[in-house]
Amino acid sequence: MNRKLIGALISVTLLSGCQSLQNSFTNDEGNSSKEQQTSEKQEEKNGQAADDVLTLPAQYFNQIVETGGKKVIQNSENTLVLVNKTYYLSDSYIPSDLVRANVHYSFGDEQIEKALLRQEAATALEQMFNGAQAEGIELYAVSGYRSYARQKVLFDAEVQQHGLEKAEEAVAIPGQSEHQTGLTMDISSRSVNLLLTQEYENTPEGKWLATNAHKYGFILRYPKGKENITGYKYEPWHFRYVGKEFAKTIYEKGLTLEEYFNVVKEI
Repeated sequence: MNRKLIGALISVTLLSGCQSLQNSFTNDEGNSSKEQQTSEKQEEKNGQAADDVLTLPAQYFNQIVETGGKKVIQNSENTLVLVNKTYYLSDSYIPSDLVRANVHYSFGDEQIEKALLRQEAATALEQMFNGAQAEGIELYAVSGYRSYARQKVLFDAEVQQHGLEKAEEAVAIPGQSEHQTGLTMDISSRSVNLLLTQEYENTPEGKWLATNAHKYGFILRYPKGKENITGYKYEPWHFRYVGKEFAKTIYEKGLTLEEYFNVVKEI
């Protein structure tokens, strides 16, 4: 083979190698771009944009009508409904899917109102109690759903005993109670004699709940140090169901439900 032919073959080989290398780079860049787009879409689907801005579909925000000077929630069945000292539930609102959860109750088998939760929350509560039991943690449900009428009885009694100002710090005004949503459960344990007390935070059960409740879709609704935001004193026993996806975000970012709605962007 003469020298000119050998040189031509070498040139073709080198050019082919460069082309293959260039194709490799192009494919890698294409794959990377596709992966990034997939990741961004997944983040947006999970309620968080790629630039770390929290987003939330409009259906999860309170729909409000002002009645008698009160901001009354119209979409009360929303599992992310924000009920507090600003936003009221209607005095006629009763969740349509209340059931008794299959868990231990502090009052045993009594068939009473506070044993109830909405179906989705009741199922999540059962899973959480079972998860706790698997780790040697025994939990008891104390108080779930509470009607507007029952809340009024409790609030009036608190006012009579401690006065209006103190009552508003400890007990929700009728219409402002999360218990009326059917998405909240007060939880206790034998370690504190099944009481609802701030000492619960120091028990193994209270610590387990504070660390693990979000895995089952619940958030500690009234955390310590956020009293000026929630409007209520610290309640280490009060857990609100919002769903696993939202509970995870709220827990990891250290937010209250009020703070979450202050930073989330409606889409």
